[in-house]
Amino acid sequence: MAENVVGTKVPAFSVLSDEVKKVTEQDLQGQKTVLYFYPKDNTPGCSVEAQQFNEAYDRLAAAGYTVIGVSRDTVKRHVNFKAKYGLRFMLLADTEETLCQAFGVMKEKKLYGKVSIGIERSTFLIDETGTITGEYRGVKAKEHVGKLLADLGIAE
Repeated sequence: MAENVVGTKVPAFSVLSDEVKKVTEQDLQGQKTVLYFYPKDNTPGCSVEAQQFNEAYDRLAAAGYTVIGVSRDTVKRHVNFKAKYGLRFMLLADTEETLCQAFGVMKEKKLYGKVSIGIERSTFLIDETGTITGEYRGVKAKEHVGKLLADLGIAE
């Protein structure tokens, strides 16, 4: 999927959740969803972002949004990450990168001169019909959730 996906339908996918349940695009129907992609469980930036989404959980839920996090980590890693931070939202284990590829979040990254392919921290807003209504790509872990809440008009 190319960048600028606003206005398109969520592509077909099937991945396991942290509760070892199969989740597909049809499970997103009938609810507004904040679907956020992050590189790796238990890393500094990803932990901060997850905690911020957790702190914003009640406000997002009151505005009708379900929060779902996605990374390439295994179900077991997600279970541990969720327990460590008391996360109240679902994490999807996209170990085959099907969801990451479908949303176009796999990007070339450089760290200390080493080039690798990894998840670009990104968030997508999806409406009740499964249409992508907003996208945030290449976001900063510490600033993103606050900006998202402000954009949605539900900041404190």
